[in-house]
Amino acid sequence: MLKTLRNSLLALLAAMPLLALAAPSAHEVVQQTTDTLLADLKANKEQYRSDPAAFYQALNDILGPVVDVDGISRGVMTVRYSRQASPEQMARFQESFKRSLMQFYGNALLEYNNQDIRVLPVAGQQDPQRAAVNMEIKDGKGVVYPLSYTMVAQDGTWKLRNVIINGINVGKLFRDQFAQSMQNNRNDLDKVIDTWADTVAKAREAKGES
Repeated sequence: MLKTLRNSLLALLAAMPLLALAAPSAHEVVQQTTDTLLADLKANKEQYRSDPAAFYQALNDILGPVVDVDGISRGVMTVRYSRQASPEQMARFQESFKRSLMQFYGNALLEYNNQDIRVLPVAGQQDPQRAAVNMEIKDGKGVVYPLSYTMVAQDGTWKLRNVIINGINVGKLFRDQFAQSMQNNRNDLDKVIDTWADTVAKAREAKGES
């Protein structure tokens, strides 16, 4: 009996380091990613001001691993069009979409001067499969802009599914733009994919003017 108890205690002690290494929560993933982003911005702020392309690449390196590109891009396409897409078309769109997402998000951060980004505390009970992580961006004049990440549990970790920045639902914005582009291009999916960067740029300009 004592031997069994001793072995059980040893097994529990041996498992404790594994418990400590449990997968981070959605809030922790966002916090860790934000900390990395802020450290990179602090170190390279001057370069990014004159070289936005370098900023977009840094965003892709930092945010890319936690973005559910497949889920977001299929949501933008909607079931109606994603079912029609070949694997090659879907891969091309995912790559183009990821680049446009980083550019859209990067432009927003550059616009707010990257003064301060704060992850807000967890509020209330969290869904084990889906969570909203709220943040604030404060510009150089002290104006605070809300930012929210929609996170989904995927393959034992949390991935970004959508971004709402200063009231702009990026997922919905892109979905509407995709549908409009399909209509404008007579349902030519290849043309819509090939011109996606221009579509997003026009949407960004329209939002900037509104």
